[in-house]
Amino acid sequence: MKKIKIELKWAFIFTIATLIWMMLEHTFGWDTEFIEERWWITLFFIPIGILFFYLALKEKRRRHFNGSITWLQAFGSGCLLSLFIALLSPITQYISQEYIAPSFFGNIIAYSVDNRILTQEDAIENFRLESYIVQSAIGALGAGILTSALVALIVRRK
Repeated sequence: MKKIKIELKWAFIFTIATLIWMMLEHTFGWDTEFIEERWWITLFFIPIGILFFYLALKEKRRRHFNGSITWLQAFGSGCLLSLFIALLSPITQYISQEYIAPSFFGNIIAYSVDNRILTQEDAIENFRLESYIVQSAIGALGAGILTSALVALIVRRK
């Protein structure tokens, strides 16, 4: 447990930050009246995510590896962090869709159908909690592994 304590801590911090971001999206109407802008506004969370990975791997280097970490050690730690974030993502999605923005799926389905992006059936199939849970877990793992590889280049020290 001691070996993964830092990754677990940062996975929870990342999850809380994600929920705060979802509250901001809802507060500013990015899931309602400005839903067409949501896709690019969500991109502003990327630097925040990268910062959390950087801080997590930097802490891992300092506390667990006594200031010296290889790229492979940092990458492995980042992959573990990614796995924990992916495992927490179903909870994050559930809280987001059920409590923070319960109207999101109805709004995005209506927007997609009204703008002829998807058919009604495809929109209903795509924009549902189960689908978003799978997408967020796979996305968190994939993006986390890529982020880990890049951030590991920055934090490595011999």
